[in-house]
Amino acid sequence: MKLTFYSPGFAVKHTAKLLFTGAMLCSSIGYAQIKDPIVDNIVKEGTQNSQLEKLGHELFDGIGPRLVGTPQMLQANNWAVAKYKSWGIDARNEKWGEWRGWERGISHIDMVSPRVKSLEGTQLAWSPGMKKAVIAELVILPDLADSIAFKQWLPAVKGKFVMISMSQPTGRPDYNWTEFGTKESFEKMKAARTAQTDAWRSRIAKTGLNNRTLPVALEKAGAAGIITNNWSAGFGVDKIFSAYTKKIPTVDIALEDYGALYRLTESGDKPKISVFTQSKENGVVPTFNTIAEIKGSEKPDEYVILSAHFDSWDGGTGATDNGTGTLTMMEALRILKKVYPNPKRTILVGHWGSEEQGLNGSRAFVEDHPEIVKNIQVVFNQDNGTGRVVNLAGQGFLNAYDYLGRWLTKVPDSIRTQIQTSFPGSPGGGGSDFASFVAAGAPAFSLSSLNWSYGTYTWHTNRDTYDKVVFDDVRSNAILTAILAYMASEDPTKTSRDKSVLPTNPKTGEQTKWPEPVKPTRRGGLD
Repeated sequence: MKLTFYSPGFAVKHTAKLLFTGAMLCSSIGYAQIKDPIVDNIVKEGTQNSQLEKLGHELFDGIGPRLVGTPQMLQANNWAVAKYKSWGIDARNEKWGEWRGWERGISHIDMVSPRVKSLEGTQLAWSPGMKKAVIAELVILPDLADSIAFKQWLPAVKGKFVMISMSQPTGRPDYNWTEFGTKESFEKMKAARTAQTDAWRSRIAKTGLNNRTLPVALEKAGAAGIITNNWSAGFGVDKIFSAYTKKIPTVDIALEDYGALYRLTESGDKPKISVFTQSKENGVVPTFNTIAEIKGSEKPDEYVILSAHFDSWDGGTGATDNGTGTLTMMEALRILKKVYPNPKRTILVGHWGSEEQGLNGSRAFVEDHPEIVKNIQVVFNQDNGTGRVVNLAGQGFLNAYDYLGRWLTKVPDSIRTQIQTSFPGSPGGGGSDFASFVAAGAPAFSLSSLNWSYGTYTWHTNRDTYDKVVFDDVRSNAILTAILAYMASEDPTKTSRDKSVLPTNPKTGEQTKWPEPVKPTRRGGLD
């Protein structure tokens, strides 16, 4: 359940208005039963002529992950422009900044002693490339007394691969323990895991460094490479983020293999691994947002914006973060171009770059286009996995219940009845690109989806691939988005930007402030 906060003043002032609107919504629901040929055609086109599987195959299998600054990101930008143009939709790539150009190459990671085994591992994003394979022993970061002892120990890492992650007590996710384990064994495992996690956190802290600076210190001391395991609490799944080393490789090894290497090292078997990871530095490269639009016929300077970030981390192929949001918006605009080619307001799709590094593409768009931002009718953003939309919150906009409620009445029951709404809600300060628009005062909303184990299995992981996409749910989302965009375009009134009174922060005693716009990082990864 989502808690919604109201100030006492809000409750008194607006009770009558809410009651009146509730009555109006009831009558609107009855009205919604009247057939609307545009809505019917949206549903028909989205159901009978869906392009989602084809688009997903081309983007996820053909192009793959879309890390900012990589050739694959630019390839995806150009692919989307060409796809839109093939549908008769104007599209362009709009430069917003520059980034460190980097390209992932082939990785081979093998244990060569005490036995031979190919290991599952992934070099982290922006890990430096290697000219040849390196074979070396492993060493575990020891539990030392303090930073002085750590500095005294540092010479021992020269020429070795250093393991800097704890060894997990189990590779089974908690739901598996709940289903099959005894309560006693589950509680025992959790207690052991908590103790190990706390102890490892203390081990890192006693070096005087952190997870970002420790690899740099080991690199300077002559380590052959950094070995990590960033387990995501599911079978065979790890988070894959960025490397901090500049000369030696940083490699995440999957839990099953990392645990074996750790135990062999701990028991004195002196395992050796062979690592060869290729990557290419491409200098400073431009970064783009891909923009597509159908111009409005009556109010071309007012905008309905469909929003999804285009970039991804690159452990997998970025299928559900945020490939499915990308496909939802592309398919929605394709459908609209076919069945609603002359919208009253301009319908614009923004595929934003570098969301993963801080909403940079959308923040740049907001900063660069005040003339659009001031005339936004609504923004709909989708970015939390492949599931069908089940939640829509008001983001703190006082009258969002009015226009969103009216637009939702046109949505088929099979889709609408699954969506829980909460008004006025609280303004999102981050998390995804809708927040860039909310901070600028524009009514922007997150189309929040069913979980489908997103946080564990596909969010920023090595398992975020085509096979995890639930296309029936994405189809539902594309139809929903197209209908909402149609309704927002047709609405005779401009949406209200009035903000609700935000609650008092219980910790500070001060009233919560509306988020403020944040400047984008326009030149990244170059330090």
